[in-house]
Amino acid sequence: MRKFRVLVACAIFIAVGARAQELLDYPLDTINGEEVYKYQVEKSIGLYRIGVNFNIPQSEIVRLNPQLRERGLHYGETLYLPTKRPVVKRPATPDRAQTAIADRAQTELPVVPTPAPIKADSVVLVADSAVTDSMATDSIAVMDSIVPDNRKVVELALMLPFESLQTKRSTNAERMMEFYQGALLALRNLQNDSTLYRLHVYDTERSERKVQALCDSTELDSMKAILGLVYPIQIERMATWCDAHKVPLLLPFSDDIELANHPQVLQFNSTDIQEADSLCLWMRGRIDSTNIVMVDVREADITPAIRALRARMRVNDIPYRGLALRDLMTDSAAYALDSTRENLFILHSDRYQHVRIILPQIEKIREAGYKVRIMSQYSWQKESIDLPQVYTSMFALRDGHEGYDAQWAETYVSGHVSEAPRYDLLGYDLMQALIGWLNGEKEHRGLQSEIRWTGTGNGGYQNAVVRVIEN
Repeated sequence: MRKFRVLVACAIFIAVGARAQELLDYPLDTINGEEVYKYQVEKSIGLYRIGVNFNIPQSEIVRLNPQLRERGLHYGETLYLPTKRPVVKRPATPDRAQTAIADRAQTELPVVPTPAPIKADSVVLVADSAVTDSMATDSIAVMDSIVPDNRKVVELALMLPFESLQTKRSTNAERMMEFYQGALLALRNLQNDSTLYRLHVYDTERSERKVQALCDSTELDSMKAILGLVYPIQIERMATWCDAHKVPLLLPFSDDIELANHPQVLQFNSTDIQEADSLCLWMRGRIDSTNIVMVDVREADITPAIRALRARMRVNDIPYRGLALRDLMTDSAAYALDSTRENLFILHSDRYQHVRIILPQIEKIREAGYKVRIMSQYSWQKESIDLPQVYTSMFALRDGHEGYDAQWAETYVSGHVSEAPRYDLLGYDLMQALIGWLNGEKEHRGLQSEIRWTGTGNGGYQNAVVRVIEN
């Protein structure tokens, strides 16, 4: 069981916002003693989106609506969806409607228990299971201390899908936990005699409703900045709130949010256009000695990223040859190759499975006497890929982590997941960058990340640092 140890002396307060399921504004019914919603299927929505919106597995939807097994989902039909609340039988009375309204109001906002403060010189041991359980009950290890009268308090929020209510957390949830731990280390180092940073942590799961409930409540009114969020529909909800309340929102992973309408959003990952321009600049110096081959990974569904790259290559007069993936896999790639120049295969995919199936074919081409190189985007899988790749500065690991790694080992019992990028370093760098932004700084050079915030006209800010790194 993976454990980590938290030093309380850093004086950080953590309030986890994992709420019990709120009662939604849908008609209620009862099936076999189970309370359910009556939901009418909307246009352009599937089982996956319904499950996300109601925070229930698709198997639960099918269990209460067995007709879906035979004919699928139809627009306009009524589905029964579990409310996850036990049915309480009440005697029929003339005031039953009034009683139901009162009961519903009490259910919507459960009381959050206030954990007892922990002494500043104590050390708390928390296991993974304890973290999961504590998030489910709206509390987690609390680190606090008496704030001097002259000390400014800065309230911050961290919102990530920790999957704390799941029986078994995914690898993605483990990464989110490491991001969170790195952010905590950053805050510990940023505390000083004049400022106290207090972090409120919210498990957003995949739920749009949880984010909307936070926006509709008063919980975020004191926040000075927000770090996190992963899924686009959650980001749109929170970005709208942040714009209205003039609170900066730093997105650590997304790269396709339209910033024109969100002046408070800071987007860390590079956009498709930024990556395309970076690649074109890199390729222009190699045009005479390189034959560029674009591998179509998805023939029926060309991604926006590859469309952007092709468009920028045309603008920059960079010639290339297209190669269908099926031709590469069936040893029919000769028409795209050049025996007198180096053949640069561009695989615009961040999925390791695509790289894995292509590498043996590339070796065959090499054995046939062709000079070949391959370039791909970074894969978010754990497997190490020894290839030249497109990197944002987020992936540009540098030396000098020894002090940080020693601090990690001192603070947390477990080691971190060894991969690039390291999510703990990312959390550390982005938390520091967010505090820097609050202090008026638009550039940050961290342990793993280099950031230069650049405005996007009438919208938010984008990290302008993008590089191509050759392994």
